[in-house]
Amino acid sequence: MNADATVIRHCRGLEELRACVALQKDVWNFTDAELVPLRMFVVAEKVGGQVMGAFNGAAMVGFALSVPGTRSGHIYLHSHMLAVRKEYRNSGLGRRLKLLQREDALARGIELIEWTFDPLEIKNAYLNIEKLGAVVRRYNINQYGITSSPLQGGLPSDRLIAEWWLKSRHVVSVLEAGKTPPFQQHSAIEVPAQIYEWKAAPETRSRAQQVQERNREQFLRAFGRGFTVLGYDRDSTGNGKFLLGKWDEKWSYASEE
Repeated sequence: MNADATVIRHCRGLEELRACVALQKDVWNFTDAELVPLRMFVVAEKVGGQVMGAFNGAAMVGFALSVPGTRSGHIYLHSHMLAVRKEYRNSGLGRRLKLLQREDALARGIELIEWTFDPLEIKNAYLNIEKLGAVVRRYNINQYGITSSPLQGGLPSDRLIAEWWLKSRHVVSVLEAGKTPPFQQHSAIEVPAQIYEWKAAPETRSRAQQVQERNREQFLRAFGRGFTVLGYDRDSTGNGKFLLGKWDEKWSYASEE
């Protein structure tokens, strides 16, 4: 595996879109009923969304799918899926796909890309917040219901909403410096490294649910008081920690529900 030799570009033609569907099933192991179908990838490409692939030779090893949305008269992109084949993870490939999404959006005059992510997924949170500069100030409870993916561990599909304000000082600083700019921290919300083991085993799943419920309450309380996730920390043993403070920028579209 050579991640440096991987080419990132827009997908071309039905066969590459079919490869996205196949990789989606490989990564999430959804039942067929829960898979995003080929037709949705085709539609996204036709109506102003993004279907971008990562290719090692002719083989697809990652993809990103987004669809356009509007809020209060503003056009933005909702990045619905980002998938990387197992052997290519932790190589920076996910970040490269997101950066191509940003480049394409800015070229079209789009200033915001949003996506949802599981608050219990430590690596994903670190990428979104520390490596891309997304901020978080909204929480959806059980957004997709109980899904068939083993990654969810049978828990409610709670999701944080990442807001990637592409021209913000915060994002530009993160992308240029490789870390979040300093801010006054108000509080932290912790995720133990053992969360993956707890979700995977029926006998410990209740412990994972306890973490989810505790953190859900903390997020909702903090967001209700106007705090924003501005940073993320991982310690040497793999524990994660969301860092919250007051964001000094005013990027917002009204009616953010």
